[in-house]
Amino acid sequence: MSFDGALIKEQGVTFAIAVVKPYVLTSHEKETVRQNFMHYFGNVPIILMAQNTKGIPTYDGRKDIVRFLANIHPSRIPWKRYTVA
Repeated sequence: MSFDGALIKEQGVTFAIAVVKPYVLTSHEKETVRQNFMHYFGNVPIILMAQNTKGIPTYDGRKDIVRFLANIHPSRIPWKRYTVA
């Protein structure tokens, strides 16, 4: 399995972003998905990100981090492909 994500330290706050399918953001299992990503990123806030068909991102997670991410272009995020055995 592999997924796209990023581990970021910005303004003294370390957090992770994990790319998910859009339906995850409206799923009742959203928090379980978020907790599963903690296995890969550690005990940091996990922001879930999905893109619509036009590539526009929607972020879900800690409100202050979501506000920050809403004001930057996704190309500025240091994305990485994570491969999990």
